[in-house]
Amino acid sequence: MLRKFWLVFCQAATVFLALLFVVSTLRPDLLEGLPRAAPAVKVAPPPVVVPQPAAPATRAGSYSDAAQRASPAVVNIFTTKEVKHPRQPMMDDPVFRYFFGDQSEGPTQKSNNLGSGVIVSDQGYILTNSHVVEAADEIEVALADKRKARAKVIGTDPDTDLAVIKIDLPNLPTITFGQSDKAQVGDVVLAIGNPFQIGQTVTLGIISALSRNQLGLSAFENFIQTDAAINPGNSGGALVDASGNLIGINTAIYSRTPGGASLGIGFAIPVSTAKQVLDQLVQTGAVTRGWIGVGVQDFTREIAESFKLPERQGALITEVFKGTPADQGGMKAGDVLVAVNNKPVIDSSSMLILISALAPGNAATLKVVREQKEVDLQVTVGRRPKPSRK
Repeated sequence: MLRKFWLVFCQAATVFLALLFVVSTLRPDLLEGLPRAAPAVKVAPPPVVVPQPAAPATRAGSYSDAAQRASPAVVNIFTTKEVKHPRQPMMDDPVFRYFFGDQSEGPTQKSNNLGSGVIVSDQGYILTNSHVVEAADEIEVALADKRKARAKVIGTDPDTDLAVIKIDLPNLPTITFGQSDKAQVGDVVLAIGNPFQIGQTVTLGIISALSRNQLGLSAFENFIQTDAAINPGNSGGALVDASGNLIGINTAIYSRTPGGASLGIGFAIPVSTAKQVLDQLVQTGAVTRGWIGVGVQDFTREIAESFKLPERQGALITEVFKGTPADQGGMKAGDVLVAVNNKPVIDSSSMLILISALAPGNAATLKVVREQKEVDLQVTVGRRPKPSRK
């Protein structure tokens, strides 16, 4: 019975589906009133994600951030001056005088020089080397942003080979001062300037030595030595640390070639010295230094043995000029100066720097070794005479 019922159900279902197919094909309008299943919802495919480049970051071994930070404040300096040629013997000839008149002076010719400088104030003050702008009749400054301006000399200090010039332009980029007294041998540095007038150039090196002196470059020497390439035209440019902070003013190189090509031995004036000179030149147009009036030399091992003194650091006083602050303070030839206001004297160069940093008119305590005993002398500091011009 159940099997018969199942056969009847299957036949009825088959007939119903056949009728539904025929009606939906021939008369679909008859099915419009019937409920329909909701249409399938098509899910949109996820959007294609295109990988984006990562934001620029400081690359290992790259100093582009330091260069970009310091370079806008480094300028090119072009100077022009009239050079008088010596009078030629033919000018004294009577025949020459008859036709050309009395030529009291020889002909003149314009001489061009180039160098670099560093903008240290938005008021337009620029630090450079004294030898870059010395005796210049015209000074033109070219900025990294292609602007140009005439500059005037605020002051020069040949004793350190530093000078300050000034331009009048708006929105000037300025450099950030670093701490040269915290620099160490092996620190990475960048030299920025305009070598050979090819345009602003950045070179990389390290600090090779500190406190270089007795090079015969200037009266006060306390140079930072670097192997970053410094060439003609770099004079007055910036020596910056790995963060782009100014730590020195490039001033000289050691070279065996007439053109002065770099051999990896360059010298920069520490920014600590440059800032002291900058402040005084801006305020007064000149630099005032302390002076006591003595002749000195390094206190070497041989000198220590001849004086029967233990070897130590210091400066040997070889001469005391009459009537000078040292003479009035009781200093004698043969004394070994070992400290100035409790600051140790390493050698004659460091002694010169320590004395020059004292304000004229102020009292200073000078510790000397005399007859194997330490003696404190009170000296009223004088004003260092201006160097004689040859």
